Amino acid sequence: MVNHNGPLLDIDDLTVGYRQGERRLEAVRHVSLRIWPGQSVGIVGESGSGKTTLAMAVMRYLPPEGQILSGTIRFGDREVQDLSDRDMRDLWGGQIALVPQGARSALNPSMRLGDQAAEILRYHRGLSRKAAHEQARASFERVQLGDPERIARAYPHQLSGGMLQRVLIAMALSTEPALLVLDEPTSSLDVTTQAEILKLVRDLIRGEQHTAVLYITHNLSVVAQLCDRVAVMYAGDLVEDAGTRPLYRQPLHPYTRGLLDCVPVLGTTKHEVDLRPIDGQIPGPESRPQGCVFRPRCPLAIDVCETYPPLYDAGEERRSRCHRWEGIRAGELDPAQPVPARERTPPGERAGTALDVKDISVHFFERASLPQRLRGERGTVVRAVDGVSLTLGKGRTLGLVGESGSGKTTLARAIIGLVARTSGTIEFLDMAVPPKLAGRSRDIYSALQVVFQDPTDALNPFIGVGEALRRPVQRLRTEKVDDADQVVAALLESVDLSPSYALRLPDELSGGEKQRVAVARAFAPNPAVLLADEPVSSLDVSVQASLLNLLDQLQTEHGTAILFISHDVAVVGYLADDIAVIYLGELMEVSPASALFDPPYHPYTEALLASVPLLDPDAEQREVQLKGDIPSPSAKPSGCPFHTRCPRFLGDICVEQRPPWREREGGGKRYFCHIAWDDLVRQQERIFRFSETGKEV
Repeated sequence: MVNHNGPLLDIDDLTVGYRQGERRLEAVRHVSLRIWPGQSVGIVGESGSGKTTLAMAVMRYLPPEGQILSGTIRFGDREVQDLSDRDMRDLWGGQIALVPQGARSALNPSMRLGDQAAEILRYHRGLSRKAAHEQARASFERVQLGDPERIARAYPHQLSGGMLQRVLIAMALSTEPALLVLDEPTSSLDVTTQAEILKLVRDLIRGEQHTAVLYITHNLSVVAQLCDRVAVMYAGDLVEDAGTRPLYRQPLHPYTRGLLDCVPVLGTTKHEVDLRPIDGQIPGPESRPQGCVFRPRCPLAIDVCETYPPLYDAGEERRSRCHRWEGIRAGELDPAQPVPARERTPPGERAGTALDVKDISVHFFERASLPQRLRGERGTVVRAVDGVSLTLGKGRTLGLVGESGSGKTTLARAIIGLVARTSGTIEFLDMAVPPKLAGRSRDIYSALQVVFQDPTDALNPFIGVGEALRRPVQRLRTEKVDDADQVVAALLESVDLSPSYALRLPDELSGGEKQRVAVARAFAPNPAVLLADEPVSSLDVSVQASLLNLLDQLQTEHGTAILFISHDVAVVGYLADDIAVIYLGELMEVSPASALFDPPYHPYTEALLASVPLLDPDAEQREVQLKGDIPSPSAKPSGCPFHTRCPRFLGDICVEQRPPWREREGGGKRYFCHIAWDDLVRQQERIFRFSETGKEV
């Protein structure tokens, strides 16, 4: 039973280890944490900090090699370690529900979704088959899934990722659990879908059900908008625990300060604010230092830090595992990481065009399936990119943003030559670029390089780092290279890696190190243009900040133009000089980065900006909801391609007529919409406003 007079979850001095040979490596150490009914607590930290291990220990769902070494976990009146397997099965799904990161992998692909949801209700609530299916459909409707009858009949592969995540939340909440564990539930979703899921969770947990939430993430902006408290973990230790507003206003541990300083704030640019990456890397369980585990990366480390700090009571219901927290709170000590020493090119200093894309279209023919052919249906044309024109200036960064399925990556692959364009032209440094790779010269190969999202797929696991860098140096550089090894060493140092990394294989590197090697390889032939396709989306915030600074520094040194593709508007806004917004294969808006964040906005840009979670817990943000999912590029709407989801839909004119491009002289911002400039200005206010506290963060 759940004790409503005390904490719902009480973790006391918990240590969790994993067996490795004859050793037990401690993944979580001496963690104490309480969660009360109806409270939402975010657990944040870099990969390897122990967040997921802590959550799995709470659910007693550790892998066979995992074990609770000491400490206790109490759920209500019961100690979790003492429960039988049968009792735990009753808790799972009944009193404690989990929503994992990968919705598709969490659902049975061979069962209809209604059957999967009903199965949970029959087991935990003892409902009949008919009543369970009725309740399952009601739970789908509760999470705002349109046409719950259709959803109940569907298989997982027939729904989008966002809809599947809603299904998982509906299933988790259907038994009215006391504790909902969310493990990175939105990290793989578009910003618009993420906003819908977060709003849904916030509304449900703050409703009549009074569900407590344990939210595990590396996204500090999501936590700022969703959680009542924040627990910060580093290398297995709980280093700070506080209410969300006090923690974001003044963190009392240098690691927390470092995490916050790594996050690009929506509306700020690289010319206004410096990101401050945390030096070094998080240590593994086998290589933790003595004393304070954060000491090797801490700007405030002194002799006393060589002793292990307790979790100090810092007042106001907050705790800090830092010997120097009092000096931080008094303002006598600055816990921030140093500002990176680097040069910058002032915006607009270089003149000329590096890449000119005119009316590019990429259409694919999709053959009809066998059932379609039997019904006499023909294949369809997928218009992935439809008449896009872009200009990338020398030495400048152009950001390209949009949801998944908007055509960002297809456009990039057409520029590179990995897919053939259907129509349009590309000029590269005043040279015409052939559609396919086979027709391109070595000069174009060397001057046009790319960095992909996943460096693991981009690097050959059987080729060492040195050889991976040596090949483009020897084969693609226009000038003669007398000593390729010296160039390789210089490339590694340019991305802040030791020359000794040349001897390593990709599997011996962390994700951030692999991406640095990929960046070094792209810069090996001294490219004039770099295409970066979601290069930081899968990385921790500290590694992300470090790579954003690295790209900016290399651009300054080499004068390289960068086409930076992402769905993260805050990241693009920080790094880019200009931003293009793409939807369903067509541009909706093109603007200088500084002007994009002020009205007027194209209605799609308005929705994107309204969907970005803000780092300031007290910030104000207007709500703009989109209707439905992005249409298939094989069935594009007539008129304005955005009209089926537009929050400012005008009626027949949007359905029947193509919008004009609108702009005003001198500002550089232009957008594709039927609503006139002055009318749009009157209708719109600034999407977000930070509090005075937010300015300090």
